[in-house]
Amino acid sequence: MLSPELEERLKSIEQKYLELQYQLSSPEVVSDREKLTKLGKELKDIEEVYKAYKEYRKLLSDLEQAKELLKNEELKDLAKEEIERLTQELEKTEKHIRVLLLPKDPRDSKNVILEIRAGVGGEEAALFVADLLNMYQKYAEEKGWRFSLLSTNRTGLGGYKEVSVLIEGEGVYSRLKFESGVHRVQRVPITEAGGRIHTSTATVAVLPETDETEIQIDPKDLKIETFRASGAGGQYVNTTETAVRITHLPTGITVSCQDERSQFQNRQKALKILYARLKDFYERQKEEEISKERRQQVGTGERSEKIRTYNFPQNRITDHRINLTLYRLGDVLEGKLDELIEALVEHYIEEKLKALA
Repeated sequence: MLSPELEERLKSIEQKYLELQYQLSSPEVVSDREKLTKLGKELKDIEEVYKAYKEYRKLLSDLEQAKELLKNEELKDLAKEEIERLTQELEKTEKHIRVLLLPKDPRDSKNVILEIRAGVGGEEAALFVADLLNMYQKYAEEKGWRFSLLSTNRTGLGGYKEVSVLIEGEGVYSRLKFESGVHRVQRVPITEAGGRIHTSTATVAVLPETDETEIQIDPKDLKIETFRASGAGGQYVNTTETAVRITHLPTGITVSCQDERSQFQNRQKALKILYARLKDFYERQKEEEISKERRQQVGTGERSEKIRTYNFPQNRITDHRINLTLYRLGDVLEGKLDELIEALVEHYIEEKLKALA
């Protein structure tokens, strides 16, 4: 059962919903496009909670009626079955309401800058970066998201020392925010003649896209350098200085871009990455000051955590945060990430509900 405090909150939301419906039908609001849009958004924001609460009250009423039927000997067995069904539905609806009332992460609707870097393991780690990049690209395709390379640093065997991409679409950050951390791979490297299994790592960072209105950068704090773009093995891609390196002097954060043919395009991409990294840097500083405890929760983006292991010999993938193991590594690397991500979202919600309780 919902607590009296929660019931009061839901009644207040219900009242607000009905008031908004009434206002939206008034000629005064209908003729004012700006007000119509504003009130329409307010209505949409609470509509799901309103409907869930309405369903909850209906189930309560149906349950009371079913309990009354227990007095009838002929309908007693049928009433017991109905009570069991309604009780389960009531519990499910109550949990759904609690989830809907959880504070929303304002970043959930944002696009994402995804950065993957090779960790321990040399060339094998760089090849693992390429595998992860392919996995996220295929997942983005499945979701209908737009996937654009921002910056790459390739190696000779087809891997990447690091790569940055922009992923755009509906709810991108809400799905990918749990991917931040250290990803570990166990397999026989193509460079290993003896057939021994090696362990290598790659680091994934998921940064919500940030624009210039969200963070202020003093131009005097930026050191901008240009140089010739080069590919793997030192071969020059361009004879002119189109590559750009930007360093934010107060933090020491440096971003390089060389994939585009013009200096202007590389500069714009580098700034996009820099804004996201700086926002992430300052938010992390703030979080550390406020609460060290929060960093231990799923989804905080701690990059020192080993969050997942990809074991090729056993076709196994294990997420260590929720102790989930799947024996279909091949499917996951082909972008079938939803089962993993859904489990992480569910765990995150459960932790939030516990904290509120």
